[in-house]
Formats: sequence, structure tokens, C-alpha cells
Amino acid sequence: MKLLNRSALSVRPTQPFVDWINALEPTMGDDDLTLDDVERESTIYLIPEMDTPEALETFVRDRYVDILETELRAWEEDEGQWPDKLDWALFQEFVRVEHSYLAIDLDDETALEISEVDDALLLDSE
Repeated sequence: MKLLNRSALSVRPTQPFVDWINALEPTMGDDDLTLDDVERESTIYLIPEMDTPEALETFVRDRYVDILETELRAWEEDEGQWPDKLDWALFQEFVRVEHSYLAIDLDDETALEISEVDDALLLDSE
């Protein structure tokens, strides 16, 4: 095990976010995604180590647009289909954030690799 010099944010969807996803391509009946379906696709973000709630809140408020855009793009590439206003209120409505102080790598076999986030890679994983 390796202790990483990072904290982590788990960004989990809310029902309004799922409703937005389902409105992108309306379906009939049981074909709609559920909150459980979308939660399986939740994202973990590694962030600098945060040791106080105030530091965490400042960091999230500084980066919420980046996080929200990443979450929206994972479901819809066309920004014209996104909500009109990507503000703090929408972020709070669409996702809930859970913070973990420690990030531990349990994989003793594979070295960590670092690469830039490429939107095409996010879309290919669908």
C-alpha cells in the first residue's frame, strides 16, 4: 500500500442531474436511467491534501465549474445541450461531494501513471 499525498472528492449525481440526462434523449418507460444507474458512473477527483473544512470549501468553490463541466461532458459532448447557467447553485443541485482526507493506493503491482485528461477518452468509455 502507498499513501498518496492527495485527498479525494467523490462527486455523486443527484436526481435532478439524472433527470437532465434523461431529458437529453427522451425514452419510454423503463428505459430511463435511474439514480442508481448513474451513481455507478460517479467520479473520484484527487485533490491537494485538505486538512480543514474551510480549505476544502475554498478549493471546491474555486474548481466547481471545472468539475461540473467534466460531469456534464461525460454525458453530453454538445455544450449547447447543457444547462444555460453553470453556477454554484446548479453545481449544488446536480451533484453532491464527499471528501476523503486520505488517498491510499492498494495496487502494489502497477505504478501510478499520470496523463492529461482528454475529453475523447471520457467519451470512448461509454
